[in-house]
Amino acid sequence: MKRVLIIQTAFIGDVILATGLIESVRASYPEAKIDFLLRKGNESLLKHNPHLNEVLIWDKSKGKFKNLISLLFQVRKNKYDLVLNIQRFFNAGLLCGLSGAKLRVGFHSNPLAFLFSHQVHHKIPHPAQDQGEFGFFHEVQRNHQLLTAITNESIPSDKSLRPKLYFSDKEKNKIQDLGLNSPYYVLAPSSVWYTKQWHESKWKELIQKLKPHGEIILIGGPDDKAYLDGISTDVTNLAGKLNLLDSAYLMAGAKRVFVNDSAPLHLASSVNAKTTAIFCSTVPDFGYYPLADDSLLVQRERLDCMPCGLHGKKECPQGHFKCALEVDVDAVTQRSF
Repeated sequence: MKRVLIIQTAFIGDVILATGLIESVRASYPEAKIDFLLRKGNESLLKHNPHLNEVLIWDKSKGKFKNLISLLFQVRKNKYDLVLNIQRFFNAGLLCGLSGAKLRVGFHSNPLAFLFSHQVHHKIPHPAQDQGEFGFFHEVQRNHQLLTAITNESIPSDKSLRPKLYFSDKEKNKIQDLGLNSPYYVLAPSSVWYTKQWHESKWKELIQKLKPHGEIILIGGPDDKAYLDGISTDVTNLAGKLNLLDSAYLMAGAKRVFVNDSAPLHLASSVNAKTTAIFCSTVPDFGYYPLADDSLLVQRERLDCMPCGLHGKKECPQGHFKCALEVDVDAVTQRSF
């Protein structure tokens, strides 16, 4: 196999998890040139990855269809031997199906799957006996099925396929220059989806329990700063001050990281940070649970209304939000001191 393309044009967390497939492809094809195609805005995650030859960027903001066609011509020009398409939507299916590669592998649920040479069945949740802590395939294992469709090998364990990010001295020096006190805890309280987000009152309670044991650092995007200030103003709030790689490197040195079922969870997994993941409306069965060696998933006993959706909701459909409000803080602080 001389040249391989991996396609994942979804969001931040999806690209982080796809880095596990880069590692697997390199292991299977040590001499291959590996390229990765993603949507603009996520490319910084891969800029130091030593296994990648080229990162192709789909810029949807500059004429979505025009840029897609330009990308298709570039993909065909590169003459790939193998294309692995993780994304299940039309545009990625078009790039894979018309890539010109002899081996075009994608999930059966893609609307253009009939153009693939190999179709892999996609299931969420995906029950798998003796696979993972929760008895379901993790997303990294679902992704790996695309490769085993060609290699005919068995699916490895979830943690052996853990995502991996790489860092330069720039990220390392930036975190060192913060002058943080050790030990420190990293908390990522925000989420795009309200019902994936542990309740604000609970984060406040958690901070009070952690304070005697180390410095508290809150992380998030620029839009999260006001929300995080509302949780606490007497801790270190780095919202908007760190990029994704900075945040991941910060997590690697933390005494413990506390996250929702959201992208920061996968950042933590990528550096094998000690992780506590608080799940509210979603469930680990979906395959997005933490993969760090020292990881803890905390969730209240499952309600009849759980899960209320694959991605969470903008508000609790039942109005009570018990899945967040009834997660016990003492359970969350296990392994923290």
